[in-house]
Amino acid sequence: MAERRSGAAEALSRLSEWADAHLSLLRSLSTGMAVAGVLVLARSVRMTTKFTSASDIPVGFVEKNVKLRGKLHHITEKGLEVEHIPISVPFISSIQRKWQSKGLLLVRLAGVELAPSGMAWLQQELKPKQTIWFQLLGREDLALECLVLVNKGRFLSMCLNEEILRQGLGRTARIEGLHHDSRLYWKLHKRLLRAELKALKKSKGIWREESYSERIRDRISNNKFLQTLKQFANWLRGSI
Repeated sequence: MAERRSGAAEALSRLSEWADAHLSLLRSLSTGMAVAGVLVLARSVRMTTKFTSASDIPVGFVEKNVKLRGKLHHITEKGLEVEHIPISVPFISSIQRKWQSKGLLLVRLAGVELAPSGMAWLQQELKPKQTIWFQLLGREDLALECLVLVNKGRFLSMCLNEEILRQGLGRTARIEGLHHDSRLYWKLHKRLLRAELKALKKSKGIWREESYSERIRDRISNNKFLQTLKQFANWLRGSI
């Protein structure tokens, strides 16, 4: 029994000596764990922060093309006005709600020049308060250049950028915020061009060819001699 106590005391003594010899290492480990905890907390706070303007979004989010969730409020000529819905985390989110400000993000369809018919289509396709996803591609002034996705069923989603071009409701344009020589830029630009080509081949929307009778009617209405003759006939009729 005495031998066991002596062995335990010796082991405890060795452990104490090792701790004294490596005290700086233990302090460094504890400090590292504390720093890691702070970084994880800071990351959680950023992910659960409600963004109310484009300038609120960290540069890293834009550079990494983070996908955010939001609630649609208005469809305007400048873009979609969206309320950001942050990730909900117990305790952290409940505290943040008390001091979060109100505001809407201006989201534009990247790489798309919207036609008037495209605006009407969006107003018909999207519902007020509908949840959408927008992937950050760039930030120009106070607007966000994004790929906008809406859910179509449980497992399917539709990219509004591509669908508008596929229906012939707009034209492809420069993707603002992305470098022209980047792989991502050309990957997305090719996707949008393929969607536009489908509308062009099927003569959809703005690519619809006028019928022969429509072309004749337009030529007659734009003929200056016939317009002058019509004005003279109206004057003659009014003077009799």
